[in-house]
Amino acid sequence: MSEPAQVTNQKRIIDLKAGAHMMVLDAGMFCVFHTPGQQPPGPSGLPGVRISRAPGTPPGIVSVSTFEEDGWIGGINGAALVRVMRGPAGVLVTTYQEPGSSHDAPKLQVVQLAGPTSAIPTEEATSEAAPKGAVEISAHIQRRGDVSTSIGEWMGVPASQQWIEGFSIAPESTIPATDIEYQAVLGKGWLSPWAEGGQYCGSRGMALPILGLRVRLKGNSATTHQVRLTATFTDGTRLGPVGGDFSEALEAESLAPLEAFLIELLPAGTDGKAAPEKPTKSSGKATKRRSSAS
Repeated sequence: MSEPAQVTNQKRIIDLKAGAHMMVLDAGMFCVFHTPGQQPPGPSGLPGVRISRAPGTPPGIVSVSTFEEDGWIGGINGAALVRVMRGPAGVLVTTYQEPGSSHDAPKLQVVQLAGPTSAIPTEEATSEAAPKGAVEISAHIQRRGDVSTSIGEWMGVPASQQWIEGFSIAPESTIPATDIEYQAVLGKGWLSPWAEGGQYCGSRGMALPILGLRVRLKGNSATTHQVRLTATFTDGTRLGPVGGDFSEALEAESLAPLEAFLIELLPAGTDGKAAPEKPTKSSGKATKRRSSAS
């Protein structure tokens, strides 16, 4: 009679190298982001950084908004928006590395974007009822809250002076949602990571505007359709319609906040430079700046 087969335990526990740092911030709005030029993470996704409210800081005092829902900003090109309602308050920065990794610990920079007065909205935002048509674009708009519309319809109101804080795009009938991706312009020369169809891009309720956007198609839809995009900004700048191979971010030369945009999905071969709508008064020059993001 043979002996019972030996059971091998496949589970492993790996002790990561971790470091924690406490930042004490005054009231206001801050951006925490990676110092440019750092080595990208390895196959495991490490090293990386997580930003969170520090233990002992009362709830409601500090809010953290990142592209990931859990506060993770990875090891390169990530960022967190930190809003401190009442300072001084603690923010915990935790770095994670593989044991024996040759990577240096991620280096971060902190920039104050707004003081205590301008960081807190003076009007409460409320969510608006969804339109009767397909809900394909959602956005959070200053003093309006969450707004939804369809592709081919304006998101936001031109000349409203109400900026957009973030958005998501999810086509329902024209193309698969998985075949579209987009970025938000967050600052001069700084774009968010690519978001896939249906993913939220930007911030929500942080009183921080996005400054433009970039949209492109992929998969089979990149050969069957093209994007045509029009945008307006709070300084009066209006750009577009611009179509075809949309490889540039649409933003105002003044870097004014984005207040409204119109996305159209057209069959391939359609003239992407269709005649624009009736011109509107512009107080700033328009530009399409090529992005270094790939």
